Amino acid sequence: QVQLVESGGGLVQPGGSLRLSCAASGMIFSADVMEWYRQAPGKQRELVARSIRDRSATVVDSVKGRFTISRDNTQNVAYLQMMSLKPEDTAVYYCYFRPNYRGTVEYWGQGTQVTVSA
Repeated sequence: QVQLVESGGGLVQPGGSLRLSCAASGMIFSADVMEWYRQAPGKQRELVARSIRDRSATVVDSVKGRFTISRDNTQNVAYLQMMSLKPEDTAVYYCYFRPNYRGTVEYWGQGTQVTVSA
């Protein structure tokens, strides 16, 4: 029943910007934990951003100063604002929600392709 639907990916030139969205349906309350991961061809999936309800909104060092994670608890949506994109950012981006911080139930988005190329 619960689904995470991602949008906002696409092809962008180096230095450009994109905003990814991840909208949850079938969930009564907004998730405590909202995260963004990415996976480039031939590489392992890596965490890029994490939002914990009323606690923190952080990104990993490799994207610090360029990416921002935010949320809309009313709409149960997570966003990843990406600026100054680099070719190294090219990957499939996945969102992840965990409704309860200490819980075991978790959901993944279908992934959205971000390609940074001239």
